Amino acid sequence: DEYQWKGPFYFIQGADPQFGLMKAWAIGDINNGDDEWGEEIKLAEQAVQAINKLNPKPKFFVLCGDFIHGMPGTQRRKDQEQDLKNVLKNTDQDIPLVFVSGNHDIGNTPTRETIDNYCKNWGDDYFSFWVGGVFFLVLNSQLYFDSSKCPDLKQAQDVWLNEQLAVAEKHKCKHIIVFQHIPLFLRKPDEDHNYFNLEKSVRREIMEKFHKAGIKAVFSGHYHRNAGGSYRGLEMVVSSAIGCQLGEDTHGLRVVVVTDEKIVHRYYSLNELSSQGIEKELLDMLAKQN
Repeated sequence: DEYQWKGPFYFIQGADPQFGLMKAWAIGDINNGDDEWGEEIKLAEQAVQAINKLNPKPKFFVLCGDFIHGMPGTQRRKDQEQDLKNVLKNTDQDIPLVFVSGNHDIGNTPTRETIDNYCKNWGDDYFSFWVGGVFFLVLNSQLYFDSSKCPDLKQAQDVWLNEQLAVAEKHKCKHIIVFQHIPLFLRKPDEDHNYFNLEKSVRREIMEKFHKAGIKAVFSGHYHRNAGGSYRGLEMVVSSAIGCQLGEDTHGLRVVVVTDEKIVHRYYSLNELSSQGIEKELLDMLAKQN
């Protein structure tokens, strides 16, 4: 049923609630300073309340990685995860949650064990789904960042991705949209490699594959700032965090409207989204039935 286009819809993208980073960042102890996360709990609650109030309801709420700050094997991780789950379970039951793994969820250099633990906790680390004729792909971008401890898992995702893109072509979907934690690039497709984007040769290969497959947009987090650019018709959208900000943006969420021809999105601060909801211009796009 979801293979068929039924008219415009929208979803909510959030990223990096990262319980524990605000305190760690404030005191300058990134590795061990994450012993309080009351501030992040409040922000995540505000995000959930804002989403629950929206009318019409979004088709889903996708969280693009770094749910918590504690890396695999660290002492506060379990408590951080539990506290986030306690907040997220208050999301309206008619709004499905989609989880995307980030580097803090499976480690900067993931292993089979860290990925298995993630999957037990949050579901598959990569998968696809359909909504109203649009094909969505969730990827584990850590496997592109550093798969040195689990090369077989990277290879498995690559094989799977090629199969999925073949399925998308066969079904003649309206759009293909990708979610991954680490952006391909922040502003320019040929920018230098750093902590916040993918290595250049890896990036080029993925961009080419996505371009050939007709993928319209990639939505990411990781940067804790808003950014983005495009490559041959593929839009790279980098959304700032629900949690700790590392730039000039405010804690927020992105509203993404999918129409027949295009994908339109806008980043809202949590305050703005909870007090005013979605602006008229976007609501009008949703009201336009084919």
